[in-house]
Amino acid sequence: MSSKPGSKPLRVAVVGGSMGGLTTALLLRDLGHEVDVFERATGELTGFGAGIVAHEVSTRYFVQRTPDWLAQTTVHVPSHRMLDGSGALLWDYPVAYRFVSWGGLYRALLGAFGRERYHQGAALVGFDQDAAGVDLRFASGRESRYDLLVLADGLLSTGRQRLFPGVEPVYSGYVAWRGTVAEGDIPARILQQLDDTITYVLVPNSHILVYPIPGNDNRVDRGHRSWNFVWYRNVAKGAALEELLTDRDGYPHSASLRPGRVQDRYVHELKEHASAALPQDVAAIVNATEQPFIQAVMDVESPAMAVGRVCILGDAAFVARPHAAAGTAKAAENAWTLAAAIATVEDDLPDALQRWSAHQTALGSSLVARSRHMGEGSQFRCDWRPGDPALRFGLYEPGDSCTWTRAAHSAAATRREEGGARSE
Repeated sequence: MSSKPGSKPLRVAVVGGSMGGLTTALLLRDLGHEVDVFERATGELTGFGAGIVAHEVSTRYFVQRTPDWLAQTTVHVPSHRMLDGSGALLWDYPVAYRFVSWGGLYRALLGAFGRERYHQGAALVGFDQDAAGVDLRFASGRESRYDLLVLADGLLSTGRQRLFPGVEPVYSGYVAWRGTVAEGDIPARILQQLDDTITYVLVPNSHILVYPIPGNDNRVDRGHRSWNFVWYRNVAKGAALEELLTDRDGYPHSASLRPGRVQDRYVHELKEHASAALPQDVAAIVNATEQPFIQAVMDVESPAMAVGRVCILGDAAFVARPHAAAGTAKAAENAWTLAAAIATVEDDLPDALQRWSAHQTALGSSLVARSRHMGEGSQFRCDWRPGDPALRFGLYEPGDSCTWTRAAHSAAATRREEGGARSE
């Protein structure tokens, strides 16, 4: 990928150094633009070392460059099972999912971009724009001017607050408990029940899923992997949620608690309930987790993804509930289509951004609505039907996370062209 002949490189500021921000930075740098990434955290973003679906678009940057990257860094899962609370099989069907470690993918993206223009401890506090550029202000006192500002600063986005005042995360009524266990710490009889599967357990007003991911050293061979669980549990908004999200030192948090920060009493209650309500093999994964952590499940919907020379993407723009397993894929798709749109720019950057925004805003709205419907069905309506194709993982549609076929790659490329290159 390269910029158009004769085009002047843009000076680009990417605020947010996680998945969406780093993918955007890499793609725009590959086009020949000058890109700086500003991340408010002072250390690597590895505190939530859980697993995610390795969607085609999430891993495309590396697969294009290293043909065996998938085999080296992801775990293939060929079967999707659904059980009830007693362990009785409700549904079993073949899939072609691959799972990757969030931390492993983040480190790969950061390694590819490098540290020279990755600025940590840089918290954006405000910006202003005119027809020719954007002026950024940081908490450190730094002020800089760029041709383009990309806001990729996540759920609690400062950029979104400045761009769309009043657009805030909306709590769903339930949280996701998560955790990982080293495969070597799991008894062989448990592994025999779970191996080669992603296993769902459906219980009244809740569900849990368990699946293998790369280990802490990113190894994917048996014996060195980890097992990841996600358990969705209803918690009323207000005092109950606020108390749950108060860490073990008494400090309140608005959306999540990292591993090791959850109060012991809640961890004990989680494990006791797992033993009482879940099949033995699934409960064993929860009970073996030393430091489970919590993420409040939220919805965020922005009215647009570009205003003038400022664009917003990833979880800063839209946060979809995790049930479609497409949050990281959405951020990557935002980045790939943005790069495609910018690659066609001749004189009118804001016009190209508006065209990109229309397509990707529609994607974000659709994904949020579909994921909300899925979550409400499990947690409140209790109407999930085992085997329902609508419950499958996917970005544009259910099932497109199984993208390891030529036809699926072709469909993804077509969608990307529709979203980015229409600005020609």
